[in-house]
Amino acid sequence: MTPSSADEITLTCAAAAPAHDVVVAGGGLAGCAAALQAARRGKRVLLLEKSNVLGGLGTLGLINLFVPMCNGLGRQICFGMAEEFMRDSISLGYDTLPEEWRAGEPAEPTRKRLMTRFSPWIFALQLGEKLSAAGVDILFDCAAAQLAMDGQRARGVVALGKDGLRFRPARVVVDATGDADLLRSAGVPTRTRGNFHTWIAFLSTLDSCARAVETGRIDASVSERLCGGGINLYGDNQPPDVPLWSGLSPENVSEYLLRNHREALDRVRAMVAERGRSSFDLAQIPLMPQLRTTACLSGDATFRYGRETVYRHELDSICAINDFEHRGHLFEVPFGTICRRDYPNLLTAGRSASAEGFGWDVLRVIPPAILTGQAAGEAAALALDRDCDIAAVPVPELQRRLEEDRVMVHFPDSYIPEGRPFSFRGFTHDSAPGHF
Repeated sequence: MTPSSADEITLTCAAAAPAHDVVVAGGGLAGCAAALQAARRGKRVLLLEKSNVLGGLGTLGLINLFVPMCNGLGRQICFGMAEEFMRDSISLGYDTLPEEWRAGEPAEPTRKRLMTRFSPWIFALQLGEKLSAAGVDILFDCAAAQLAMDGQRARGVVALGKDGLRFRPARVVVDATGDADLLRSAGVPTRTRGNFHTWIAFLSTLDSCARAVETGRIDASVSERLCGGGINLYGDNQPPDVPLWSGLSPENVSEYLLRNHREALDRVRAMVAERGRSSFDLAQIPLMPQLRTTACLSGDATFRYGRETVYRHELDSICAINDFEHRGHLFEVPFGTICRRDYPNLLTAGRSASAEGFGWDVLRVIPPAILTGQAAGEAAALALDRDCDIAAVPVPELQRRLEEDRVMVHFPDSYIPEGRPFSFRGFTHDSAPGHF
């Protein structure tokens, strides 16, 4: 008999035997990476996704952009599953990858950056196929509601699906919801930050369709990205009467969405008056809130951006990453950004990895999100192999296993520019999500 309430489920948790070694909540790109890595290490993995496709903001959210994965000077930094997913994303659909990077890292230095757009919907289908082939059990239309805890150890996840509330037991849980939903449900310390008033939809016109036919490129059929106010990474053009959105309550999310929908309709009405209603269409609108920095773990380590962290090697690094906005900046991400010692079998990744300030923006975008997801999956598998807490995982072995899968754990010192230059444009607000 299925329990009818979360309280009843919690009372039965101790008696439930884990059907899966690892439960990953959230099928965005970080969650996909975590699930895939753990499955490739032979673990029984369950992935819970509340929508009906994988990819999160990169697909449902129409943020279909692998931001630069290089240092801006011709050296690739993000490898591992970030490169694997990027190459997958353009293997069947369109791309905007510079020719210099098509066959891998260029032989000569270049200021062209390793980045590309991709078809969100084709990639979403590819992700489902890839994870299923690796043995990941995927439950769509199944939302992770809360963690079932025994003290500070997770026993599994309470999820809401078509069969009601069900307890999904696991030995390790990865919160990849993007908003730290499960962590917050269990009282795990988190930090929050507001989001600018951005909303991106794809617009197609008769002219853009003609251009697509002329060029033979289907992505040319998108004439413009209909953006709320043209607000950029730093909050320029943020409406003075709009507070930063928290994205942490249904009321706040709904108010954010409804305002953006009204503004989009106002744009549509203006275009009808100017061009006629048969000359264009909103080809795609986001099917999830495009909020980026709602809540993240307050981890054993926090990724920060500044003069004291740029070009610094971290002893417990799980991946090296580059700054997609400022050319040349290199960083390493500490293991403690995805876990806490006092919660022994919980991990997170992606947008909810521990970060603050502009560091949160650098860490949350697609390539680093995938790499932290891959590290979370590897750490979960290693903890299960060693029968130890997550924070007790031997870091050198974790790093070795990640490097075997082509993750750059430490960037070469030869990549540090002479004089260690650092430049940074500050925010116009104290807190900021990105436009990407």
